[in-house]
Amino acid sequence: MFQYLYMYGIGIAYVITTSTCMSAIRRSNCYHEKGHAAPCEHKDIPNMLMFGAVQIVASQIPDFHSIKWLSVIAAIMSFAYSFTGFGLGFAEVIGNGMIKGSIAGVPASTRTKKLWLAFQALGDIAYSYPYALVLLEIQDTLKSPPPENKTMKKASMIAMILTTFFYLCCGCFGYAAFGNNTPGNLLTGFGFYEPYWLIDFANACVVLHLVGGYQLFSQPVFEFVERWFSEKFPSNGFVIKFYNFKLPLLPCFQINLFRICFRTAYVVSTTAIAAVFPYFNQVLGLLGALNFWPLAIYFPVEMYFVQNKIEAWTRKWILLRTFSLVCLLVSIVGLIGSIEGIIRAKFG
Repeated sequence: MFQYLYMYGIGIAYVITTSTCMSAIRRSNCYHEKGHAAPCEHKDIPNMLMFGAVQIVASQIPDFHSIKWLSVIAAIMSFAYSFTGFGLGFAEVIGNGMIKGSIAGVPASTRTKKLWLAFQALGDIAYSYPYALVLLEIQDTLKSPPPENKTMKKASMIAMILTTFFYLCCGCFGYAAFGNNTPGNLLTGFGFYEPYWLIDFANACVVLHLVGGYQLFSQPVFEFVERWFSEKFPSNGFVIKFYNFKLPLLPCFQINLFRICFRTAYVVSTTAIAAVFPYFNQVLGLLGALNFWPLAIYFPVEMYFVQNKIEAWTRKWILLRTFSLVCLLVSIVGLIGSIEGIIRAKFG
């Protein structure tokens, strides 16, 4: 339940992120041509609809998430925009000749508001490590020897080190560059205006990454729901019957009416929710807080207890239980802070 709910939530987050990046490209070019004070605001809704239309088509491609070059492109795009964000922040700090910001962080009008922001930030940090929900699926695709679990352990360690490195560099140098005026998203919040072409390039990399990433996280949900309905209604032609369909210059492929309807409705729903709640940091914080503890902490810890037969009240049992409890508290306060942030952003 948590896994598929999180995958659905990631789809919503990807719609929001892609639309803001597409708007940022247009705004960047506008600021470059007309000056930084020019009225260059662009609405995100048209970009969301465009992204949704692309995903409706892409969702009908069979085994889209299994295409190898998709993963290669996603990795290249990730490194490209991560290095760009890190490099721009580092260059800004050097150009300023000083480190901005303070230990206390961004000030708030009241202590309560400051607490809400801190809670929301915990949710955003929790969202930074969502790979746990696809770890086992990835491990199932590996070949042995060497043993799959050893390969996956090594890959996970490398992934965590690289992820932590880039998040810390972008976060720390971003805050050091802009201090309390740091935008929620370095590439779309226009702390940087120049070089505009580099900002455009980084945002384009994000868009390309998320076009494929949306399908990567959506296809498992599609397969689960369609398999459940085919088992539940094995004689229903709407659910199980396939039809041959041929377009000019394209090979013949099969279509299923239930697949078309369900996948289209799925994409439309994620796009609609993103349009109603287009709040980047708050939505990411909500998703991170909601799923961090059960998927990344609780289930792995419980599996470790069973697999290694850890007895109750031993030193290792107490340490891991304490660790799990602390992470649960982090998820709870992150969830509360993110919900408060969404309500405040929506209703003022």
